[in-house]
Amino acid sequence: MQPPAQTRSARLSQAPQLVQLHSLPSSFGRQCAPHIDQHRARQADPHGGCTLRHAHLERRLSTIHAVAEAQQMAPEVFPASRQLQQPGKDQQQINVVMKFGGSSVANADRMWEVAQIMCSFPHLFPCIVLSAMGKTTNLLLQAGAEALTTHPGNVAALAPLRDIKQLHHQAAQELGVDEDTKAEMEQLLSELQQLLVGVSIMQDLTLRAKDSLVSFGERLSTRLFAAFLRKEGVGARQYDAWDLGMVSSDDFTNADVRYEQSFANIRKSLTRTNGGPQEIPIVTGFLARGETTGAITTLGRGGSDLSATVIGAALGLAEVQVWKDVDGVLTSDPRLVQGARPVPLLTYDEATELAFFGATVLHPQAMQPAFQQQFHAGHKLAVRVKNSYNRAAAGTLISEERDMRDALMTSIVLKPGITLLDIVSTRMLGQVGFMATVFDIFNSNGISVDVVATSEVSISLTLDPSKMWSRDLVDAELDALVSAFKAKGIARVSYKRAMSCVSLICNVEKTSQILERVFKVLGREGINVKMMSQGASKNNISLIVSDDEGKNAVRSLHKEFFD
Repeated sequence: MQPPAQTRSARLSQAPQLVQLHSLPSSFGRQCAPHIDQHRARQADPHGGCTLRHAHLERRLSTIHAVAEAQQMAPEVFPASRQLQQPGKDQQQINVVMKFGGSSVANADRMWEVAQIMCSFPHLFPCIVLSAMGKTTNLLLQAGAEALTTHPGNVAALAPLRDIKQLHHQAAQELGVDEDTKAEMEQLLSELQQLLVGVSIMQDLTLRAKDSLVSFGERLSTRLFAAFLRKEGVGARQYDAWDLGMVSSDDFTNADVRYEQSFANIRKSLTRTNGGPQEIPIVTGFLARGETTGAITTLGRGGSDLSATVIGAALGLAEVQVWKDVDGVLTSDPRLVQGARPVPLLTYDEATELAFFGATVLHPQAMQPAFQQQFHAGHKLAVRVKNSYNRAAAGTLISEERDMRDALMTSIVLKPGITLLDIVSTRMLGQVGFMATVFDIFNSNGISVDVVATSEVSISLTLDPSKMWSRDLVDAELDALVSAFKAKGIARVSYKRAMSCVSLICNVEKTSQILERVFKVLGREGINVKMMSQGASKNNISLIVSDDEGKNAVRSLHKEFFD
């Protein structure tokens, strides 16, 4: 297969100015530091702040410093070449995990690009974690939904199933994989069709069946990619995640990794013995097997990020690379804010808050393996978010801590479509057990609580149905929740749909300075805040506004803090 016509130098020449900082030497940050400090000292006012006319330059210098610091761990690369080279020949053990998302492996051309990226680091022996190709997961879910209303004899003609088959047949042809791999792929596609026929016959798509259904995407993509690498002379071996011992709870569609058991299994499976073949593991993301049922489970949408960090933590690695289709974690959603730009450095806590409150770059649980290993073994795992479409971009480095002295606002995230509940106690002030009873009612109804604000006699909170991709809250369920509170006789409850959560990932130690500017902007724009909550993690302030004001709030606040 011929690589894309555009050369590496051509892509670099088209990159924006910030991208060119990637080529700076790792010592650049240390060289810049004295000049930045001198600049701050000259411009400081008697109270220790910087004058407004120098704020723009201050941000520029801080960005340059942070980007340079983020690149100090960047490894050297092979020169651009049409011939793939086996990476990490001088390494006995895996020393990095690279995860590539669906858009990064959307077709044969993109798989070639991923292979070039993977093979461009001579001193890295990688473990590769892949998502399903392109929109395959969505097509699988669509096929399952359509199978419910399709006659069993017509399942083979379902448009989503045809699209899945065409995508993988075309990729196999263009990649030139061997006949054994093609036969294995055909067997998987046949099993997929049989499962859809079963859904049609039973007229039921259980959560367990849904996990089996969506698993075919990763199982197909990893087999194709591993076979392609072998054809190109690069040693590689495909693994389903459960082959390595990835174990989870039996909560289908949103399972929790069993870390202790999975760490031990993965470490044993991927530790190379002396004299063993040097084969790059190509592992399915997103998947595991239930600890009790032994059935296929999934880790929730975007769960391949979590798969990668679990493997990195299990092997005690210094870094996991998550390759996406954006230039790292951004200051806001680029689809919403045109001026959104990469954030060079983040802490574990900041990245977790961003993911939970709406940023789609990382899985919400992706940093948990790093926390686990840090707590139990004192091991520090960094996660680097990079762009497979723009390799020269600096990306974002996520680590245990960073210098927060100059940090104010890190990112602004919007989560629309949430529900706001106001719960007012009907009992006397200081009644013991009120909050315990409130949250017991939510637990009994299987409803997840998101943002919370409390007072002596009331609780305001938000509900986020998108956290569980297998279900949605409907008015009937909310009415049942209100009725449950009435039956207990402890509170009056009202709710509002179509609300948005605007989350400010920021340095909460500077809350007064931040909120002064926030409410000045919101007041000017006529945006009313229905509820506010400051996260216990000390890096998040959440504001609840109506859906029709959410986008304007984010754009206006981004302009205030980043432009």
